Amino acid sequence: MTERAFPEIDTSAASPTPAAEDAAVRAQQPAHGASNTRVIWLLLAATFVVFLNETIMGVAIPSLVVDLGISLTAGQWLTTGFMLTMAIVIPITGFLLQRFPTRPIFITAMGLFSAGTLLAALAPGFEVLLGGRIVQAAGTAIMMPLLMTTLMTVVAPADRGRFMGRVSIVMSVAPAIGPTISGLILNYLSWRFMFWLVLPIAVAMLVIGARRVENVSETRRTPIDVFSVVLSAFGFGGLVYGLSLVGGEAAVGGSNLPLWISFGVGAVGIAAFIVRQLVLQRRDRALLDLRTFRSGNFAVSVSLMVVMMGALFGTIIVLPIYLRNVLQLEPLATGLMLLPGGLAMGLLGPTVGRLYDRVGPRPLLLPGAIGVSAVLWALTLVGTQTQPWIVLLLHVALSVSLAFMFTPLFTTALGSVEPRFYSHASAIVGTVQQVAGAAGTAVFITVLTAHQVAAAAGGASGVEAEASGVRGAFLIGAIVSLAAIAGAAFVRRPADVPEGVPAH
Repeated sequence: MTERAFPEIDTSAASPTPAAEDAAVRAQQPAHGASNTRVIWLLLAATFVVFLNETIMGVAIPSLVVDLGISLTAGQWLTTGFMLTMAIVIPITGFLLQRFPTRPIFITAMGLFSAGTLLAALAPGFEVLLGGRIVQAAGTAIMMPLLMTTLMTVVAPADRGRFMGRVSIVMSVAPAIGPTISGLILNYLSWRFMFWLVLPIAVAMLVIGARRVENVSETRRTPIDVFSVVLSAFGFGGLVYGLSLVGGEAAVGGSNLPLWISFGVGAVGIAAFIVRQLVLQRRDRALLDLRTFRSGNFAVSVSLMVVMMGALFGTIIVLPIYLRNVLQLEPLATGLMLLPGGLAMGLLGPTVGRLYDRVGPRPLLLPGAIGVSAVLWALTLVGTQTQPWIVLLLHVALSVSLAFMFTPLFTTALGSVEPRFYSHASAIVGTVQQVAGAAGTAVFITVLTAHQVAAAAGGASGVEAEASGVRGAFLIGAIVSLAAIAGAAFVRRPADVPEGVPAH
């Protein structure tokens, strides 16, 4: 194997011009061939493994409550802690991907994930299991920005939609089949096998990647700003933790103090973090460079991602509640009902990517946004007598519509920034995913709870009240989705590829 070495840029010395840095990145793209394709496929496979693990725990929490003798609130920390770690680590990846080569970053990410998986499988109690989940999350947080940055670095602009479509498979199929796999494992085996079955795959990916992944990016000798790391942890961690409390016990009964303290810490931390980055980026030392937002196309695409991610995660959390509590389906049946939509979204990714390369984002985004909105409006009509097959079809239609949104948005957003900012743009997109997902879950659950309480106070039965809450949650999503239709009209193809140029 031929190892590719790229010179390290020392920002403490006479720095190259931005144009020279961008030209250095673009110079690598014509070399796109078998070796670069192998790197991307390895990263895709590894990212699939770590994303599969992200959603596998939710179904297992009731079993863990019994087996470990913990409360349901404590059990929820296995997902909340994972989400918090992701929110804290992802903003740092913009710096890490510029400072260190591709292979060491990959080994670190998969090493952390494998170590966390082993720790969780062997956990004698809740505390060690939570620690294993946090270590897993640290590795998971690095993988998606690493994949995105590598793809943008080595793939020519005319082919990016096709490759980004493959990323959609990872983002959609892995989370979709996670709950189903978890349900099947729990039906026949101990919860520990959720980790024992993943561990050999993770270790295999680590070994193969350590041998095959090549260094495909330039590095910059930039010192890390520790104060920015602290501000990022308090800001994004506080915001995501506050969102995780919304709709829970602190929000609907008891004290709201922890909720508002968390939001306050998050707001102050993020504001201070932004100011700090604006100062540091003048010297090219920002932990997360915000000059990416100078591109209006990037800003609009990221805003649409917020709406779509909120709709996706809100639907993912509310539909199972509706299927279980209102339509009275079994847990395994509920998981299987949501599986076709996730598979459809992922499998459509490559096709949508090829269409993007040919026609650009707008012809895909507009019908996608209209489809998402139409499904959400239809879901405001569900009730206690709705047939499950109708919900199945609506979920598949929603997933197909989202498939026409995500690949164009990711490709357009990352392709709209200067090449030297690819790693920072990838980190921002990853952070937006986490925050928007937490926000969507919080808003949908809060509205569901409020409508359910109001309906029960008006004399509705328990099932009728919950159905009313579900309709209220989807009504909020439907209203917000109208903004996505308007925003889709403002997204344009990045200037690298003229309109009408077909992919190679």
